[in-house]
Amino acid sequence: MAEFDCDLFVVGGGSGGVRAARMAAQRGGRVMLAEQGGTAALGGTCVNVGCIPKKLYSYAAHYAEAFEESHGFGWEGAAPTLNWATLKDNRRKEISRLNGVYANLLTGSGVEVINARARVTGPQQVQVDGRTVRARNILIATGGTPFVPDIAGADLVVVSDAMFDLEPFPRRLLVVGGGYIASEFASIFNGLGAHVIQLYRGEQILRGFDDEVRHFVAAEMRKTGVDLRLGADVTGLRRGAEGIEVAFNDGTAAAATLVVDTVLYATGRVPNVRGLGLEEVGVELGWDGAVVVNESYQTSVPSIYAVGDVTDRIQLTPVALAEAMVVVDQLFGPPAGKPARSMDYAFIPTAVFTHPNIGTVGFSEQDAPQHCGKITVYRSDFKALKHTLSGSSERTLMKLVVQDETDKVIGLHMVGPDAGEIVQGFAVALKAGATKAVFDNTIGIHPTAAEEFVTMREPVRQAAPA
Repeated sequence: MAEFDCDLFVVGGGSGGVRAARMAAQRGGRVMLAEQGGTAALGGTCVNVGCIPKKLYSYAAHYAEAFEESHGFGWEGAAPTLNWATLKDNRRKEISRLNGVYANLLTGSGVEVINARARVTGPQQVQVDGRTVRARNILIATGGTPFVPDIAGADLVVVSDAMFDLEPFPRRLLVVGGGYIASEFASIFNGLGAHVIQLYRGEQILRGFDDEVRHFVAAEMRKTGVDLRLGADVTGLRRGAEGIEVAFNDGTAAAATLVVDTVLYATGRVPNVRGLGLEEVGVELGWDGAVVVNESYQTSVPSIYAVGDVTDRIQLTPVALAEAMVVVDQLFGPPAGKPARSMDYAFIPTAVFTHPNIGTVGFSEQDAPQHCGKITVYRSDFKALKHTLSGSSERTLMKLVVQDETDKVIGLHMVGPDAGEIVQGFAVALKAGATKAVFDNTIGIHPTAAEEFVTMREPVRQAAPA
């Protein structure tokens, strides 16, 4: 009898788990993967209730403004109306197709997929579907789950996972939270036709992003119709005759109440570790439940690894994919002729699909001096060519942060259409160490918004470490 039933047992069928399982099997490993949601949950949060359906709904939300803007280009006639059921059905079909793609990738690679919840019962042992599996190594890739604070009437709220199949369409939507998930859903449902109020207890949304970007996108969201209220927090909810009655505190003496159809709480996510048995087998967890790992994604139990949102690293799907490959290279060896991969968290680009979009890579203006010394900032704020005829008042912001000592561009930020698409290309330049002189010597593509990044010549301000 073999000592182990498999070389790698993966708990969780999200992006990181699927990537690790598939690539480990392709390297010759005997791999098993357990996903409690079955085939319909493969791909995890991103594919099922996160970035993919959210981006699809973001596309949908742009059509209302596009129809309106088309009049400036000579198009006439009434705009069509949204069929919410059609959008949901079409999204459901596409997500099901992607689930099937993931399933085929796994089985085609030789991975044994188990449609059941797994529990770790030993350093090299997993209980799943009524049997005990002995695994040489175990990988935890269970992601995160939405967090709802303990407030009166919490049973009346929904979380982001539920937003794609709401019934009926919420004509009055309250979004509680100021992170990227809250801000994206506020923009999306505003574009789809809901009256959206976004409450955030902080001084400005999107904490952690460049301050100028935060203020700029907040102003643009307000211009599109989002009723953004800062310094406000919900104190309780109850079901009323006209809808959900939401009591909130906005810093004034007077009590305030809103009546809405749906309340979305997007107040953060927590690692999905409940019921996995990790603490019982000696795996160290952080204060928030995150699995503590070293630079090789190894936990305090040497045979157990963890990647993705279940750890305390950067919560992005491409990051989970890259972390998974580090683990595979470590356990099964890198591809022939190539060094083992490592993870570098510097200059990871990201996008926020608010309306307008945000794209960002590198340091913010606020953080850069503490890490890189004296800096110089270049910026441009303009109306895009499209909007000279569209009638829209939307503006675009572009910004460069340059380290004085080296002339390297260490921060690049954009608010505007297709910001993610544009910033992805520039992220390669920053990763390669491009200087401002290189940007200046690069010929722009005209007429595009992206060319603005290589035509900014005059600095607007400088900053030094405090």
